[in-house]
Amino acid sequence: MRSRLVAAAALALLMACSPPAEVRQAPQGTSPFVHVDNGDVITEWDPSRSYSNEIIAFQNIYETLTLWNPVTKLATPRLATSWQASGDGRTWTFTIRSGVTFHTGRPLDAAAVKASIERTIKAKTGASYIWNAVSSIRVDGPLTVTFTLRYPVPLDLVASAGYAAYIYDTKAAPDLTKWFAQGRDAGTGPYTVSQWQKGAEEELTLTAYDGYWGGWHRPHYNTVKYRAVPDPKRAYQMLLDGEATFVDRLSPALFARASAKAGIRTSERRSFTTAMMLFNTARGPMKDIRVRRAVQKAVDYQGVVRALRGAVGPASGIVPDGLLGHVPGKEPKQDLEGAARLLQAAGHGPGGEPLQLRVTYGQGQPDQHVLVSRLRAALRPLNVTLDARPMNWNAQWELGKKHGQDIFIMYWWPDYADGYSYFGNVFHSADKPEFNLSYLRDHNLDALLDSVPELTVTDKAAAQRVYQQATDRVLDQRVAAALPWVVYSQRAYLGGVEGYDDNPAYPNVVFVHSLRPSA
Repeated sequence: MRSRLVAAAALALLMACSPPAEVRQAPQGTSPFVHVDNGDVITEWDPSRSYSNEIIAFQNIYETLTLWNPVTKLATPRLATSWQASGDGRTWTFTIRSGVTFHTGRPLDAAAVKASIERTIKAKTGASYIWNAVSSIRVDGPLTVTFTLRYPVPLDLVASAGYAAYIYDTKAAPDLTKWFAQGRDAGTGPYTVSQWQKGAEEELTLTAYDGYWGGWHRPHYNTVKYRAVPDPKRAYQMLLDGEATFVDRLSPALFARASAKAGIRTSERRSFTTAMMLFNTARGPMKDIRVRRAVQKAVDYQGVVRALRGAVGPASGIVPDGLLGHVPGKEPKQDLEGAARLLQAAGHGPGGEPLQLRVTYGQGQPDQHVLVSRLRAALRPLNVTLDARPMNWNAQWELGKKHGQDIFIMYWWPDYADGYSYFGNVFHSADKPEFNLSYLRDHNLDALLDSVPELTVTDKAAAQRVYQQATDRVLDQRVAAALPWVVYSQRAYLGGVEGYDDNPAYPNVVFVHSLRPSA
């Protein structure tokens, strides 16, 4: 689920931090770390099915075998200390870290890793597709587990995924589904669930897990609180008042103010999060490719980027820069004359039949509101009106699964640091829509996409060529979408917080264990 926007070295990509001139608050180990987000945190408690906002909490509760490093662009150890692959890339053996326990008290071993991943595979939902290449998992020793694959994939990268790669205690309860639904966890991470209040502003509280393998040998936060505050102005004021420790998203104007404010640190970095406008290719007026192409041309790409004043940058292709699959030199441009000609050819446009399009977008997303407002203004002279509906994510997503809109606006980021997620989930044919909310059914595109995972291991140059063909197919030939921008993550946090780095592979996640509260 992709309802909103999102630890590496400070040199990575466009990362920049502004040091505080004065510390407003010096958090102590007993003070909570308060993470303010613009939407609800939990949509799914089961780590095998989790696929939405809860990533910001789950990455502090659960752990994966590996973690992606944006500096080296490689997987690094986490619950696995080392791994090796066979020459053909079809067999991977991981050595599991010793001395790790689940929050349930049971020890982590190779059998627990096998049981966890097999349960996630069996769920066949969320991001479980990341394990599609796995044909079997074998326990070779107490701390050694071997994966046999049907075809080569970069399994060390897969194992670092933000979703569906969590390792958890499958023996926590006889009925795990029911047990998780009550707001319980069975992870190995530094924090465990203390309190959950569904729908409340102070939705979730975590407390430090005393038995954490990473230890608590320096100043740290004992408590983490997640608060849902959709109003950016209020979130900013909470930061100034010391009620919030970290705000993961502000408007460009508020971010500029935060950057100049004594005692507040800011972080800015180009992310892997893209805005997507998905066109309904299956039914309604957008079923006509001429109408889709006209809307694609009507978007004021450069104007929106300017209006959002540094919070976003232009997109080129579908996969953002920094990942395999990015296609440079493909930044879209507005063409209103071309849009008018296409609409007239379809019987609409000036002097033709009026056209109304229903657009859904995120409630509490001011940047998406700017996009919709500018699109409305561009289309009005072309005899097209927009029925624009801001909606909370769950309602918008449910409507989308029923083909209930002409244009579906959402944010998308990768399940792991690879371009396939942008295509495999969003544009691959599917019997029932989940995130393929353009409803595109294109078997030629499917064939291209199905070849990518293996090529990523065996021939990266060939994989890049396939990505370019797939990009052209989606945007130019089938006109299933428009991508108006890539997000620049702009965070603000209290000056007494040290050690924060932004990892674009884990959107909006703060790895709280790595932070140091200081005076």
